Amino acid sequence: MDFNVRKLATDAGIFFSRAVQFTEEKLGQAEKTELDAHFENLLSRADCTKNWTEKIYRQTEVLLQPNPGARIEEFLYEKLDRKVPPRPTNGEILGQFMLEAAKEFGPGTPYGSTLIKVGDCQRRLGGAEREFLQSSSISFLTPLRNFLEGDWRTISKERRLLENRRLDLDACKARLKKAKAAEAKAAAVPDFQETRPRNYVLSASASAAEHELRVAQTEFDRQAEVTRLLLEGISSTHVNHLRCLCEFVEAQAMYYNQCHKYMQELQKELGRRCPDSLEVNSQPDVSPTNPSAYLPLNSPSTLETDALQIEEVQPPASGTRKAKVLYDYDAGDSSELSLRADELITVYTVPGMDSDWLIGERGNLKGKVPVTYLELLS
Repeated sequence: MDFNVRKLATDAGIFFSRAVQFTEEKLGQAEKTELDAHFENLLSRADCTKNWTEKIYRQTEVLLQPNPGARIEEFLYEKLDRKVPPRPTNGEILGQFMLEAAKEFGPGTPYGSTLIKVGDCQRRLGGAEREFLQSSSISFLTPLRNFLEGDWRTISKERRLLENRRLDLDACKARLKKAKAAEAKAAAVPDFQETRPRNYVLSASASAAEHELRVAQTEFDRQAEVTRLLLEGISSTHVNHLRCLCEFVEAQAMYYNQCHKYMQELQKELGRRCPDSLEVNSQPDVSPTNPSAYLPLNSPSTLETDALQIEEVQPPASGTRKAKVLYDYDAGDSSELSLRADELITVYTVPGMDSDWLIGERGNLKGKVPVTYLELLS
């Protein structure tokens, strides 16, 4: 091992000199070189960028992966430079449980067949979530992490080096100031008995201090310029993060739009099956000779439903309400009314109707509408 005692002693002396200068500055006993206002603004902006980027990064991690144990596992795999094993999403797990339950209950039962439809939808939602997590991690989290672990570490290193150069510069200024003061004092009170005049020695000491000051000033200016260039690059970082943020928003909007589409399709498909949901785990006779097998316990019979002629239904004297349509709905037969999202209709109920349906009117059109597609207004 190459052990250089002289270099070690020199480094120790520099460290001690910086420590003394730093302590005297804190105690107000030494002057400090101040940076210009523009440089201070750059430093403040960089610190603000780092702090908020770190907070946004951490909270985005929590949003995308709420399980802290899973986050720690992914962190360890990343540090070990190994691929994270695929992990099913909660939606995919729920969908798988529903499909397995449907096999146990019987896929031919109303409950079993509905479990299959909902389970399949949950699996598709889980797949959409997986794609969203992967896309967000690549397009948003990775650039933020690269800044914190790459660019910011470089900036911090150069800032520490600049602070050391400033301490060296201020220490040189203090030594030169002391040498000048001692030289002036010796010149004012000469000692003629000395074989070598003291002011000659002090003048040489002041010259050496001036040389050290010039060298320290050059190194400080060079380091300040390097740090300034890095700090001005924060503007480019903001531009890059803005682009990544837009990509994150697009991925999030696509994910929620896809989920909304899946749920609309599922709700529309279940809208016609909801009245059958009370016959749980029964094996109905699906022959045409027994059409009442799918009717709920509290619903009117087929004859009563056929007897209910929509054209003859009259709104009650009181009890009509306005309702806002939440989703598009296509009428299943001539007795139903097609709906379009966000439109307003008048709704009311009549004796003998199932609780999941209302009579809706829009202009001269009238028909049955599902309650789940409506938001009743007061």
